[in-house]
Amino acid sequence: MASYLVLLFGLFMLMISFVESTTDPNSEECKGKWVYVRKLPSSFNLDLLVNCSNYPLYDDFCPHLANHGLGHKTHNRSHSWFRTDPYMLELIFHRRILEYPCLTTNPVQADAVYLPYYSGIDAISYLYGSDVNSSAHHGLGLFDFLSNDSPEIWNRNHGFDHFLVMARPAWDFSQPLRNDPVWGTSFLELPEFFNVTALTLESRFWPWQEQAIPYPTSFHPPSVLLMESWIERVRRTHRTTLMLFAGGGGVSASPNIRHSIRVECENTTSGGGGGFGGGGNNFTISGSISKICEIVDCSNGGCDHDPIKYMRPMLQSSFCLQPPGDTPTRRSTFDGILAGCIPVFFEDSSAKTQYGWHLPEKQFDEFSVFIPKEEVVSRGLRIVDVLTSIPKSEVRRMREKVIELIPRIIYRRHGDSMGWRTKKDAFDIAIEGAIRRIKSRISVTSDS
Repeated sequence: MASYLVLLFGLFMLMISFVESTTDPNSEECKGKWVYVRKLPSSFNLDLLVNCSNYPLYDDFCPHLANHGLGHKTHNRSHSWFRTDPYMLELIFHRRILEYPCLTTNPVQADAVYLPYYSGIDAISYLYGSDVNSSAHHGLGLFDFLSNDSPEIWNRNHGFDHFLVMARPAWDFSQPLRNDPVWGTSFLELPEFFNVTALTLESRFWPWQEQAIPYPTSFHPPSVLLMESWIERVRRTHRTTLMLFAGGGGVSASPNIRHSIRVECENTTSGGGGGFGGGGNNFTISGSISKICEIVDCSNGGCDHDPIKYMRPMLQSSFCLQPPGDTPTRRSTFDGILAGCIPVFFEDSSAKTQYGWHLPEKQFDEFSVFIPKEEVVSRGLRIVDVLTSIPKSEVRRMREKVIELIPRIIYRRHGDSMGWRTKKDAFDIAIEGAIRRIKSRISVTSDS
């Protein structure tokens, strides 16, 4: 495994040089979009993967490295579906940037500098291992390298033009510097990196430098044709379940939104002819619905790396419930959108205030339902009553909006096909957003 990884990622470095050297430096298409890939020592990326089975108290993630971070295929004949671990986004992003059409070998020409640092993987030893007591040191080695190796690249804009991907929620990198370690590292609390744009799986509300980008789903089509084929399947799927919750938690008696969802779902019974009763109240919904609520139990990692377990139920459901858990956001949000299942949020921070680049905040009412969790947990509002009150025509419009979002939230498979040049996936939108933010910050600092 180790020798294979060394060979594989050695080829990565060669490919970077090849892609950069074949880009026309005078390209009008690339004006204002140039990206320079910083060449980092292997200790910041490759070496972290060689030890994929040796991190204490953490599962062996070697199998997830297959296909440049996409993981193994769900079955041998699959072209688009993989058992993707979301924490491999750093590898997926690194592989995709090799195909970015506006790479430059000249850092002075660059509008943005990408750091291929696998920070989320590097954090594992701090999160689970003996290094947890040195969590404030996470990232200092990188800063030392950037400050001393070709320091003019870093100093030109004091790090404002640099960005990196951190394949974990920002909370995992936000341990206060002066507190005794509880969970996480202090990377995002280091003043040395305050100027760097960090693309995280979830962001906090206040730091300007953090921006959430979508969790990777298990769908990575290599061509527009395969993506459009999936979208047509989603569009014509017969929806026989009103609402679905795929997740864990909520089994204890303590009041919280997941517990309320489980109780409501378990107490809801179905009847015939399109009429259903639950909790002593009667209501009527479309005769095509045969089940009011379904729970896909994902407790204890039951759904990890097995998209079939939850994607089929999502395809059959009109609404997917997306309650917060340990953090406000869930990967399930993007799995549900991929299935054309209308998301139901219970906190604005679950998506609306986080993923503005990929899920436009002004359009949330057009493709999602919002139910304040306090109304459900404390005041007894039934989720099913809210959902069944939405007119059928509105449900159809919302689903079509959800389907329109699918290309924006998937990370297509590496290996460019010409058809993708007219489409933007999650990677393309993230790159554009990072460059916009970098230009905005540089403009502000230069004016001040």
